[in-house]
Amino acid sequence: MEVGLIDWQAPWLAPWRVWGEDVSQQVVAGKLQPEALNQAASTVAGSPVRFVPHGALPEGVAYEQHIFDTGCIPTREGLHDLFNGLAWLQFPLTKKRLNQLHVAQIAHSGIQPVRGPARDGLTLFDENAAVLQAPDTLWDALAAKDWQSLFGTLRPLWQEAHLLLLGHALLEKLVQPRKAITAHVYRASVACQTAAELDAWLAQDLSAEKLAAKPFAHLPVLGVPHWWPANEDPQFYADSGVFRSPRS
Repeated sequence: MEVGLIDWQAPWLAPWRVWGEDVSQQVVAGKLQPEALNQAASTVAGSPVRFVPHGALPEGVAYEQHIFDTGCIPTREGLHDLFNGLAWLQFPLTKKRLNQLHVAQIAHSGIQPVRGPARDGLTLFDENAAVLQAPDTLWDALAAKDWQSLFGTLRPLWQEAHLLLLGHALLEKLVQPRKAITAHVYRASVACQTAAELDAWLAQDLSAEKLAAKPFAHLPVLGVPHWWPANEDPQFYADSGVFRSPRS
């Protein structure tokens, strides 16, 4: 079972371990994923959602609209929806805000074969975002794809940074780590000390207009210092197919 492959000791999963390890163990033991997530949600005071089997999504009703209307999250078995469920547990205000923005875009433009800029940015954030709190010089080097500075001369500054992987598709991919896995990094410009503070800040900061502008920097996740043993060797970052130069 793929849920059983999760290594909860991976450094990028440290913020998710509080519920994730228990929920995944229940799933491996045979409990359906929505049931395991609901059991975890029952420990959260005022949890705004409940998880239901994906078959509960009525035919012809958009997934985001169903969540907005009912507070029920259709959930499939497997890694993707497991991490999505954990995100709802730990960052409920952020996930609710993303849902509201999705539904507003659907109301404005309908379901189109190609997503517009706002829905594209919303989806990128929901699926593949990481949130970074870091000194200006570190952020500037990341945004400029100045890898030599970011992971070389500025490497000690990572001790002052806090990086949270939030996108559930990103977390799913990292169950089988590969050097090329890259996050869309959103900057948190305030110092949030707890997950709850970060959740509240993101919920008020995110907007369709901001996400439509794609305010992301690109970060190959396994390059984060101390997250992957091989990156202790500076040659790890010499791979131009992963650590790409900025577009001219």
